[in-house]
Amino acid sequence: MPPDPANFQAEFHRRWLHLNNPHVRSLAWLLDAPDLLDPNAPQWQGKIASLGPIEPQTEDWLNALDKSPGMLHTYLGIQPFTRLGRYAEKLMAFYFAHQGMLVAHGLQVQAGKNETIGEFDFLLRQGGALVHWEFASKFYLLESCGAALAADHFVGPNLADSLGAKVRKIMDRQLTLSQHPAAQLHLPQPVTQAQALVKGWLFYYGQTPQPAVMTGLSKPHCRGFWCPLAELDAIAGQRYMILPRLSWLAPAKAGAGQCLHRHQVQESLSEHFSSDSMPVLIAILDQVGDDLIEIDRGFIVPDDWKGRAGEKVSRMVLAA
Repeated sequence: MPPDPANFQAEFHRRWLHLNNPHVRSLAWLLDAPDLLDPNAPQWQGKIASLGPIEPQTEDWLNALDKSPGMLHTYLGIQPFTRLGRYAEKLMAFYFAHQGMLVAHGLQVQAGKNETIGEFDFLLRQGGALVHWEFASKFYLLESCGAALAADHFVGPNLADSLGAKVRKIMDRQLTLSQHPAAQLHLPQPVTQAQALVKGWLFYYGQTPQPAVMTGLSKPHCRGFWCPLAELDAIAGQRYMILPRLSWLAPAKAGAGQCLHRHQVQESLSEHFSSDSMPVLIAILDQVGDDLIEIDRGFIVPDDWKGRAGEKVSRMVLAA
């Protein structure tokens, strides 16, 4: 069946299609995308942060930044990015600094010279209070289609982690960092609140729209599909783009030269999987005026991925 038109991509393009700079588009997504976890779900006990709706002055700032992005480029250019998480963190740090909220970013806590206790993603000023925010931008695929689903059924494309493992790490370790005695030496005043800001996309098998399948997820979270390479022909679409890792955040806006047809995608993915088992994220594109824009996205996985994912999930559920 064709991609669902009432998706996050459609809403993003309605508001931000005019943005051209890829870093500004990524920042707009981070600020405007639905939360991955529902801040009001009782199971999170008030520990999930939310940015709330974008205010008009922030929208004006993004529009001006798109026209003159030199300051953002300089800020990002301090170091090359090989990890999507670090790139997203840096974009958020730029925003928090602009808002006058940023006290510290990536502040390491050490006990002695050789022992690192942890790291504060963000220390922020809210009024007169100091708050600690952990930040994550994550991409997980739902391995199971069963009725009794848990966070560990959502696994990373490389099978290295799961949504459940990430949430447990945030809640049990990262958000308690300010309580450690060694952390007190790094804080200008006591932390009054510790929360996690979690953005990302969840991917479901096939293109059939999926309901929210787990309590605690934000109902309007960003969604995509996943399918094995052998089932690529069943995916609707005529024009595609293979998304490099640092382009995974915002829905794609492409030029004609970046567009691939189905047989080109098939050939490229077949060659990729002949030597690499890492799933590949693709965008399905549609022509809107002079632009090619993303209307759906999904991970194409090796044909043996689901079996390996099932074994991984079984181990994680038993260990949880």
